[in-house]
Amino acid sequence: MIPKGFVCGQFFRVTAGVAILLLAMLPIPAPALAGDKDVSMMDIQQSSARLKAHLTVLTRTIGERSVYRPENLKKAQDYIHSILREIGLDPRRQAYRYEQMEAANVEAEVSAGSNPSKRYVLGAHYDSVEGTVGADDNASAVAVMLETARQLTALKSGQFPDISVKFVAFALEEPPVYGTRLMGSRVYARNAGKARERIDGMICLEMVGYTCRQPGCQDYPFPLMYFGYPETGNFIGIVGNFKSRQFARGLTEAFLNNPELPVVKLTVPFNGWILPSVRLSDHASFWDEGYKAVMITDSAFYRNPNYHPLSDSMETLDFNFMARLVQSLLLFFQSHRPPTIK
Repeated sequence: MIPKGFVCGQFFRVTAGVAILLLAMLPIPAPALAGDKDVSMMDIQQSSARLKAHLTVLTRTIGERSVYRPENLKKAQDYIHSILREIGLDPRRQAYRYEQMEAANVEAEVSAGSNPSKRYVLGAHYDSVEGTVGADDNASAVAVMLETARQLTALKSGQFPDISVKFVAFALEEPPVYGTRLMGSRVYARNAGKARERIDGMICLEMVGYTCRQPGCQDYPFPLMYFGYPETGNFIGIVGNFKSRQFARGLTEAFLNNPELPVVKLTVPFNGWILPSVRLSDHASFWDEGYKAVMITDSAFYRNPNYHPLSDSMETLDFNFMARLVQSLLLFFQSHRPPTIK
């Protein structure tokens, strides 16, 4: 994500009429339903431990992963590649040049067969902003992506849904590359568009590990803080554009089957251009190519006071919250029935 000052300055230029329109699109979380039997059997403690292990490597062993530390970007890239291979997938790198360095997206696919009913992308950027190890932004999202890949790959053939999921770790989302054609997600989405690749929905994971439970700790853009939304930051947000609203609705309905993770959904018009703060991650690259896409987030600087400084460390994260997000993502993927055997 890009600097907070720019975001806030742009946001507060949005008219009150537009803000009220957005408010009408943002429902307070509905009561959760009983969870899916298979997903409810997921070992949350073991999943939390694996998430913590990923954060340890990305933020402590490797550390800052900014464009100014290309050797650390390569280490992170290699780590992600190795984990995807370890769980039985066949990862590949989408390499491209940025100035004097080689950058690369890392991609691996799990599929029910050659002709699945739905094709999804689950992605997260693995770089960090300069001067921080980027625990919430965005090692938390990379860890959740890797753990979701592990859990989904482990499903038995008779339980695997009739879908394909591409897990993609994007390079270079942070400044100074943010907003340029050399963002990893823009390279990926542009190539997918040129190839007319079918993507039924892209899920962008952006800052998914921070919670706060003291009343008043959760902030909102004006004027949403005045309309009765939760005062504590224990929910996950789903942000989509108009084209993605059915996709976002399906995700939200599946997430509501997880009673341990409240969810709030926001739909914005005009690909979010009237509200720049909702475009600050890799999902916007897919919006701009005409694909359906959503951002899943803990709300970034509206909740996390450690946004972009050195204090964005793994000690500040809620690994149980992250494991519950993995559980909710699995609920969505498993809401698709297994393929029919003919």
